[in-house]
Amino acid sequence: MSTATSAGRALPGDPPGGRRAIAVWGIGVSVYFVAVIFRTSLGVAGLDAADRFHVNASALSTFSILQLLVYAGMQIPVGLLVDRLGTKRVLGLGVVLFTAGQLGFAFSPSYGMALASRALLGCGDAMTFISVLRLGTRWFPARRGPMVAQLAGLVGMAGNLVSTLVLARLLHGIGWTAAFAGSALAGVVVFVLLLLFLKDHPEGHEPEPLPHQGAAYVRRQIAMSWREPGTRLGLWVHFTTQFPAMVFLLLWGMPFLVEAQGLSRATAGTLLTLVVLSNMVVGLVYGQIIARHHAARLPLALGTVGATALLWATTLAYPGEHAPMWLLVVLCTVLGACGPASMIGFDFARPANPAERQGTASGITNMGGFVASMTTLFAVGVLLDATGDDYSVAFSSVFVLQAVGLSQILRLRKRAASRERERLVASRVETVHVPV
Repeated sequence: MSTATSAGRALPGDPPGGRRAIAVWGIGVSVYFVAVIFRTSLGVAGLDAADRFHVNASALSTFSILQLLVYAGMQIPVGLLVDRLGTKRVLGLGVVLFTAGQLGFAFSPSYGMALASRALLGCGDAMTFISVLRLGTRWFPARRGPMVAQLAGLVGMAGNLVSTLVLARLLHGIGWTAAFAGSALAGVVVFVLLLLFLKDHPEGHEPEPLPHQGAAYVRRQIAMSWREPGTRLGLWVHFTTQFPAMVFLLLWGMPFLVEAQGLSRATAGTLLTLVVLSNMVVGLVYGQIIARHHAARLPLALGTVGATALLWATTLAYPGEHAPMWLLVVLCTVLGACGPASMIGFDFARPANPAERQGTASGITNMGGFVASMTTLFAVGVLLDATGDDYSVAFSSVFVLQAVGLSQILRLRKRAASRERERLVASRVETVHVPV
């Protein structure tokens, strides 16, 4: 006989994991790695883009807003596609779209063409992370879920590191077109690897085929996922934790550090790199803690929100003309915890939904942080134009969204915990009757 929890011993029917799982999952996560390089490439090119297309702060923020609008809007459709079509097909389509978007951005002669290219990139990017999460649940035991998700996020941040360190230097070394077009070759490489080696699931662990049920299937998947308090709590955790670092890295960090804090581009780039490195370290720590202590999920998320708010408030309210370097270093280090904290949202949604709804539930959860990021990107751009580039006022919009998200987390936490306990008891009852 066997008894287990999602964070403990193996469940009946769990995938075996092992080297083959690592190899296949590694191909999938390499696609996500390249997608993040393309997604964050504008973060190191924001000032160059403003000069190239002759746009102000609001128009510049529209690049990232449109990209994230497409990304967020695609999350539920992508989740449904992954549940029905499998990982390989959806990832393959995503690679084609985000590579085409990166190439289009390289050769765009006008602001309008560049916007269309970023929208195409956002559409392809939207297909990657949910697919990688689904790939992890199909190839690894359930108890490995938190660590696998954090590792996926860590690899994504490594992609951010590449855009910060490598693409930024290429941009200022060989120019706009060559840098963006050359980086698009990475999309071709991962597409070939995906076609040759990626499999949706190990042999003997094929999911049960789902009959085609059209719109009724779609409505049921979304409704049943949303009905679970754990899915909604996951969305709000993702919403509240991810966006401060996303906004900083995706667009406004470099202008804030250079124009408001008087740093050189090289020094600002180093601080952006610190955010990424902190993210990678914290991701490993959070993954280990949650895998061993499931109850630590909410304290870690709330602690990250509190620390982020405190450091932003201290930086923006600093009485001097510029915040001291030590404070900026601490701010960037704390911002590095936002990405790992946002991954905790999936650790609430995952146990709340059965395998056949994992893609849909992940899509709903993943919308949270990107909706918050999109809203803040827009607010910062508008407030900068309205106040004559007053970054203290513009970045105060962070606190508004944190307050909204925090209120929802506190409202849902008890219901989600109660429902999760019910599912755990039910799974234990079923498990004792399964021979091993």
